[in-house]
Amino acid sequence: MIGNEARLPSSAPAYTIVVVEELGVQALRHILWIGGPPGTGKTTIATRIARRHGLRWYGADTRTWEHRDRALRAGNQAARRWEAMTPQQRWEQSTPAEMLDMSLHTERGPMVLDDLRALPDSPLVVAEGSTLPAQAVSSGIAVCTRAVWLLPTDVFQRALLGARGTPPGPTALYLLLSKRIAGEANEHGAPTLILDGSLDLEATIAAVEELFVEALAEGPHAETRAERRVLLREANEAIVAQVRGYYARPWARGEAESVVREFLCECGSIGCSASVHVPVAAVLAGAVLAPGHRGRVASE
Repeated sequence: MIGNEARLPSSAPAYTIVVVEELGVQALRHILWIGGPPGTGKTTIATRIARRHGLRWYGADTRTWEHRDRALRAGNQAARRWEAMTPQQRWEQSTPAEMLDMSLHTERGPMVLDDLRALPDSPLVVAEGSTLPAQAVSSGIAVCTRAVWLLPTDVFQRALLGARGTPPGPTALYLLLSKRIAGEANEHGAPTLILDGSLDLEATIAAVEELFVEALAEGPHAETRAERRVLLREANEAIVAQVRGYYARPWARGEAESVVREFLCECGSIGCSASVHVPVAAVLAGAVLAPGHRGRVASE
Protein backbone atom coordinates (compact mmCIF):
# COMPACT_ATOMS: atom_id res chain seq x y z
CA MET A 1 0.00 0.00 0.00
CA ILE A 2 1.58 3.28 -1.10
CA GLY A 3 0.45 6.75 -0.15
CA ASN A 4 2.09 9.98 -1.25
CA GLU A 5 -0.40 12.80 -0.97
CA ALA A 6 1.87 15.64 0.09
CA ARG A 7 0.60 18.54 2.15
CA LEU A 8 2.04 21.17 4.46
CA PRO A 9 1.68 20.67 8.20
CA SER A 10 -0.83 22.79 10.08
CA SER A 11 1.76 23.67 12.69
CA ALA A 12 5.51 23.30 13.00
CA PRO A 13 6.91 20.90 15.61
CA ALA A 14 9.33 21.92 18.33
CA TYR A 15 12.39 21.01 16.28
CA THR A 16 11.45 23.23 13.33
CA ILE A 17 14.14 23.24 10.68
CA VAL A 18 14.71 26.91 10.02
CA VAL A 19 14.36 27.93 6.40
CA VAL A 20 14.97 31.49 5.22
CA GLU A 21 12.12 31.98 2.77
CA GLU A 22 13.80 34.87 0.99
CA LEU A 23 16.69 32.60 0.03
CA GLY A 24 14.49 29.62 -0.78
CA VAL A 25 15.03 25.99 0.24
CA GLN A 26 17.99 24.03 -0.98
CA ALA A 27 16.55 20.67 -1.97
CA LEU A 28 18.96 17.78 -1.51
CA ARG A 29 18.18 16.15 -4.84
CA HIS A 30 21.08 13.74 -4.55
CA ILE A 31 19.51 12.08 -1.50
CA LEU A 32 17.10 9.14 -1.64
CA TRP A 33 15.32 9.05 1.73
CA ILE A 34 14.16 5.84 3.46
CA GLY A 35 12.58 6.57 6.82
CA GLY A 36 10.62 4.45 9.25
CA PRO A 37 10.85 2.89 12.71
CA PRO A 38 13.56 0.46 13.84
CA GLY A 39 13.35 -3.17 12.81
CA THR A 40 11.71 -2.74 9.41
CA GLY A 41 14.67 -3.69 7.21
CA LYS A 42 15.65 -0.16 6.18
CA THR A 43 19.37 -0.87 6.33
CA THR A 44 19.13 -4.08 4.32
CA ILE A 45 16.95 -2.42 1.69
CA ALA A 46 19.12 0.69 1.46
CA THR A 47 22.43 -1.17 1.21
CA ARG A 48 21.06 -3.54 -1.41
CA ILE A 49 19.86 -0.63 -3.55
CA ALA A 50 23.13 1.24 -3.03
CA ARG A 51 25.21 -1.75 -4.08
CA ARG A 52 23.04 -2.61 -7.07
CA HIS A 53 23.16 0.91 -8.47
CA GLY A 54 26.58 2.16 -7.36
CA LEU A 55 25.35 4.66 -4.75
CA ARG A 56 26.60 5.93 -1.41
CA TRP A 57 24.91 4.57 1.74
CA TYR A 58 24.20 6.73 4.77
CA GLY A 59 22.86 4.92 7.84
CA ALA A 60 21.76 7.25 10.64
CA ASP A 61 22.48 4.53 13.20
CA THR A 62 26.19 4.76 12.37
CA ARG A 63 26.12 8.38 13.59
CA THR A 64 24.35 7.61 16.89
CA TRP A 65 27.32 8.30 19.15
CA GLU A 66 28.40 11.39 17.23
CA HIS A 67 24.88 12.73 17.62
CA ARG A 68 24.74 11.86 21.32
CA ASP A 69 28.04 13.65 21.86
CA ARG A 70 26.65 16.73 20.10
CA ALA A 71 23.61 16.64 22.38
CA LEU A 72 25.83 16.29 25.46
CA ARG A 73 27.96 19.25 24.40
CA ALA A 74 24.77 21.26 23.96
CA GLY A 75 23.73 20.40 27.50
CA ASN A 76 20.76 18.23 26.54
CA GLN A 77 19.31 16.90 29.80
CA ALA A 78 17.76 13.76 28.28
CA ALA A 79 21.15 12.79 26.82
CA ARG A 80 22.80 13.36 30.19
CA ARG A 81 20.22 11.24 32.01
CA TRP A 82 20.70 8.36 29.57
CA GLU A 83 24.49 8.39 29.94
CA ALA A 84 24.21 8.35 33.74
CA MET A 85 21.91 5.32 33.82
CA THR A 86 22.72 1.63 34.02
CA PRO A 87 21.31 -0.63 31.27
CA GLN A 88 18.73 -1.88 33.74
CA GLN A 89 17.61 1.66 34.52
CA ARG A 90 17.37 2.53 30.81
CA TRP A 91 15.53 -0.51 29.57
CA GLU A 92 13.73 -2.04 32.54
CA GLN A 93 12.94 0.79 34.92
CA SER A 94 12.09 3.55 32.42
CA THR A 95 8.68 3.98 30.83
CA PRO A 96 8.41 3.85 27.02
CA ALA A 97 7.75 7.61 27.02
CA GLU A 98 10.94 8.19 29.01
CA MET A 99 12.87 5.92 26.64
CA LEU A 100 11.54 7.90 23.68
CA ASP A 101 12.65 11.18 25.25
CA MET A 102 16.13 9.82 25.92
CA SER A 103 16.40 8.35 22.42
CA LEU A 104 16.82 11.93 21.14
CA HIS A 105 14.52 11.15 18.22
CA THR A 106 13.47 14.78 17.89
CA GLU A 107 16.89 16.32 18.45
CA ARG A 108 18.69 14.09 15.97
CA GLY A 109 16.59 15.12 12.95
CA PRO A 110 18.53 18.35 12.33
CA MET A 111 21.80 16.52 12.99
CA VAL A 112 20.94 14.03 10.25
CA LEU A 113 20.34 16.94 7.87
CA ASP A 114 23.75 18.37 8.79
CA ASP A 115 25.32 15.00 7.98
CA LEU A 116 23.55 14.77 4.62
CA ARG A 117 24.45 18.32 3.60
CA ALA A 118 28.10 17.49 4.25
CA LEU A 119 28.14 14.51 1.86
CA PRO A 120 29.35 14.79 -1.74
CA ASP A 121 26.56 15.22 -4.29
CA SER A 122 27.90 12.41 -6.49
CA PRO A 123 26.97 9.62 -6.58
CA LEU A 124 23.42 9.58 -5.26
CA VAL A 125 23.06 8.86 -1.54
CA VAL A 126 20.63 6.31 -0.13
CA ALA A 127 19.95 7.66 3.36
CA GLU A 128 18.07 5.55 5.89
CA GLY A 129 17.19 5.65 9.54
CA SER A 130 14.46 6.17 12.08
CA THR A 131 15.77 9.67 12.78
CA LEU A 132 15.40 10.94 9.21
CA PRO A 133 13.05 13.91 9.78
CA ALA A 134 9.78 13.71 7.83
CA GLN A 135 9.67 17.50 7.98
CA ALA A 136 12.37 17.45 5.32
CA VAL A 137 9.60 16.52 2.87
CA SER A 138 7.17 19.32 3.75
CA SER A 139 10.00 21.88 3.89
CA GLY A 140 11.22 20.93 0.41
CA ILE A 141 14.61 19.70 1.57
CA ALA A 142 13.67 16.17 0.52
CA VAL A 143 12.24 15.73 -2.97
CA CYS A 144 8.91 13.95 -2.56
CA THR A 145 9.54 11.54 -5.45
CA ARG A 146 12.86 10.58 -3.86
CA ALA A 147 11.54 9.71 -0.41
CA VAL A 148 9.60 6.90 1.24
CA TRP A 149 8.80 6.05 4.84
CA LEU A 150 8.43 2.32 5.55
CA LEU A 151 5.61 1.89 8.06
CA PRO A 152 4.90 -1.58 9.46
CA THR A 153 1.54 -2.65 10.80
CA ASP A 154 1.55 -3.32 14.52
CA VAL A 155 1.20 -7.07 14.02
CA PHE A 156 4.01 -7.22 11.47
CA GLN A 157 6.39 -5.09 13.53
CA ARG A 158 5.82 -7.21 16.62
CA ALA A 159 6.55 -10.31 14.53
CA LEU A 160 9.76 -8.79 13.15
CA LEU A 161 11.00 -7.73 16.57
CA GLY A 162 10.12 -11.12 18.04
CA ALA A 163 12.00 -12.92 15.28
CA ARG A 164 15.08 -10.82 16.04
CA GLY A 165 14.86 -11.60 19.75
CA THR A 166 14.50 -7.92 20.67
CA PRO A 167 14.30 -7.54 24.47
CA PRO A 168 11.12 -6.12 26.07
CA GLY A 169 12.54 -2.63 26.77
CA PRO A 170 13.70 -1.85 23.24
CA THR A 171 10.54 -3.51 21.87
CA ALA A 172 8.38 -1.09 23.86
CA LEU A 173 10.44 1.86 22.59
CA TYR A 174 10.33 0.71 18.96
CA LEU A 175 6.55 0.24 19.04
CA LEU A 176 6.11 3.74 20.43
CA LEU A 177 8.56 5.12 17.88
CA SER A 178 6.52 3.47 15.15
CA LYS A 179 3.45 5.45 16.17
CA ARG A 180 5.44 8.67 16.44
CA ILE A 181 7.14 8.23 13.06
CA ALA A 182 3.87 7.30 11.32
CA GLY A 183 2.32 10.45 12.73
CA GLU A 184 5.22 12.57 11.52
CA ALA A 185 5.08 11.04 8.05
CA ASN A 186 1.34 11.75 7.87
CA GLU A 187 1.74 15.31 9.16
CA HIS A 188 4.44 16.19 6.67
CA GLY A 189 3.08 14.42 3.62
CA ALA A 190 5.92 11.94 3.30
CA PRO A 191 5.29 9.11 0.81
CA THR A 192 4.74 5.84 2.65
CA LEU A 193 4.95 2.14 1.99
CA ILE A 194 2.90 0.05 4.42
CA LEU A 195 4.59 -3.20 5.39
CA ASP A 196 2.17 -5.92 6.48
CA GLY A 197 4.18 -9.04 5.68
CA SER A 198 2.59 -9.60 2.28
CA LEU A 199 5.87 -8.70 0.52
CA ASP A 200 9.10 -10.61 1.02
CA LEU A 201 12.44 -8.80 1.12
CA GLU A 202 13.06 -8.89 -2.63
CA ALA A 203 9.55 -7.65 -3.37
CA THR A 204 9.95 -4.84 -0.85
CA ILE A 205 13.25 -3.80 -2.41
CA ALA A 206 11.60 -3.83 -5.83
CA ALA A 207 8.74 -1.67 -4.53
CA VAL A 208 11.17 0.91 -3.17
CA GLU A 209 13.21 0.86 -6.39
CA GLU A 210 10.01 1.46 -8.34
CA LEU A 211 9.33 4.57 -6.27
CA PHE A 212 12.86 5.80 -7.02
CA VAL A 213 12.91 4.66 -10.65
CA GLU A 214 13.38 8.12 -12.18
CA ALA A 215 16.08 9.13 -9.73
CA LEU A 216 17.92 5.83 -10.19
CA ALA A 217 17.83 6.27 -13.96
CA GLU A 218 19.10 9.84 -13.71
CA GLY A 219 21.98 9.12 -11.33
CA PRO A 220 24.82 9.92 -10.94
CA HIS A 221 26.23 6.49 -10.07
CA ALA A 222 29.65 5.04 -9.39
CA GLU A 223 30.70 3.86 -12.84
CA THR A 224 33.66 1.56 -12.16
CA ARG A 225 34.33 -1.33 -9.82
CA ALA A 226 37.09 0.70 -8.18
CA GLU A 227 34.61 3.50 -7.43
CA ARG A 228 32.11 1.03 -6.03
CA ARG A 229 34.79 -0.52 -3.82
CA VAL A 230 35.56 2.91 -2.35
CA LEU A 231 31.87 3.32 -1.44
CA LEU A 232 31.72 -0.14 0.12
CA ARG A 233 34.83 0.57 2.16
CA GLU A 234 33.28 3.82 3.33
CA ALA A 235 30.14 1.96 4.41
CA ASN A 236 32.13 -0.60 6.39
CA GLU A 237 34.21 2.12 8.03
CA ALA A 238 30.98 3.80 9.14
CA ILE A 239 29.94 0.57 10.87
CA VAL A 240 33.37 0.35 12.51
CA ALA A 241 32.97 3.94 13.75
CA GLN A 242 29.59 3.03 15.23
CA VAL A 243 31.08 0.11 17.18
CA ARG A 244 34.07 2.14 18.33
CA GLY A 245 31.79 4.99 19.37
CA TYR A 246 29.84 2.65 21.62
CA TYR A 247 32.91 1.15 23.28
CA ALA A 248 34.38 4.61 23.82
CA ARG A 249 31.57 5.39 26.29
CA PRO A 250 32.84 5.43 29.90
CA TRP A 251 30.24 2.83 30.92
CA ALA A 252 30.92 0.40 28.05
CA ARG A 253 32.79 -2.82 28.74
CA GLY A 254 34.87 -4.72 26.21
CA GLU A 255 37.12 -4.00 23.24
CA ALA A 256 35.70 -2.70 19.98
CA GLU A 257 38.23 -4.56 17.82
CA SER A 258 37.02 -7.97 19.04
CA VAL A 259 33.34 -7.30 18.32
CA VAL A 260 31.89 -9.29 15.42
CA ARG A 261 29.48 -7.43 13.14
CA GLU A 262 28.02 -7.89 9.69
CA PHE A 263 30.02 -6.07 7.02
CA LEU A 264 29.51 -5.67 3.27
CA CYS A 265 31.67 -7.59 0.82
CA GLU A 266 33.94 -5.05 -0.84
CA CYS A 267 34.51 -6.89 -4.12
CA GLY A 268 32.60 -4.17 -5.97
CA SER A 269 30.67 -6.46 -8.30
CA ILE A 270 27.24 -5.02 -9.17
CA GLY A 271 25.64 -8.39 -8.61
CA CYS A 272 27.22 -8.96 -5.21
CA SER A 273 24.90 -8.77 -2.20
CA ALA A 274 27.12 -10.84 0.10
CA SER A 275 27.97 -9.84 3.62
CA VAL A 276 30.51 -11.24 6.05
CA HIS A 277 30.45 -11.56 9.84
CA VAL A 278 33.96 -10.69 11.03
CA PRO A 279 35.57 -8.87 13.96
CA VAL A 280 36.15 -5.14 13.66
CA ALA A 281 39.88 -5.86 13.73
CA ALA A 282 39.58 -7.79 10.47
CA VAL A 283 38.00 -4.77 8.76
CA LEU A 284 40.80 -2.55 10.00
CA ALA A 285 43.35 -5.03 8.62
CA GLY A 286 42.16 -4.83 5.01
CA ALA A 287 39.38 -5.30 2.49
CA VAL A 288 36.36 -7.34 3.54
CA LEU A 289 35.69 -10.03 0.96
CA ALA A 290 33.17 -12.86 0.96
CA PRO A 291 34.53 -16.39 0.42
CA GLY A 292 35.40 -16.88 -3.24
CA HIS A 293 35.22 -13.15 -4.06
CA ARG A 294 38.91 -12.38 -3.82
CA GLY A 295 39.32 -13.51 -7.42
CA ARG A 296 36.87 -10.86 -8.56
CA VAL A 297 39.16 -8.18 -7.17
CA ALA A 298 42.26 -9.78 -8.69
CA SER A 299 40.60 -9.81 -12.11
CA GLU A 300 40.05 -6.02 -12.18
